Amino acid sequence: MSRSLARETAFKVLFQVDLAGASPRDALQHLTAETPLADRYLAFARELIDKTLEHVKSIDGLISKYSPEWSISRMATVDRNIMRMAVCEMLYTEIDPVVVINEAVELAKKYGDENSSSFINAILDRIMGEKSEGFCRD
Repeated sequence: MSRSLARETAFKVLFQVDLAGASPRDALQHLTAETPLADRYLAFARELIDKTLEHVKSIDGLISKYSPEWSISRMATVDRNIMRMAVCEMLYTEIDPVVVINEAVELAKKYGDENSSSFINAILDRIMGEKSEGFCRD
């Protein structure tokens, strides 16, 4: 459960960075002051934030490849940032992509609109298929 909370925290930070240009460190500090995380989960949240921001251009390119009807800029901020984080997790951690997709879909159900979870699931499923074939990575 705490890893899920770490993902939710990382998503909220990424959302604030994307939408308002917030400092990732300040946003994380503010969020964890309200809802503290154990050290290992805080480290996991930081890793997701840092890696997602480090690789955002290549991640956005991959998302765009599988969503030709929707440019990254036209996507809902919630959807865009949930997918960015999930793609980062699939490509740059050892976590099972099925778990990553499930967690992303749950975040979409909580924070997105009625179509978010199916949209995110479809895009991430396609990316997972490409990853399993060894074509994803910058």
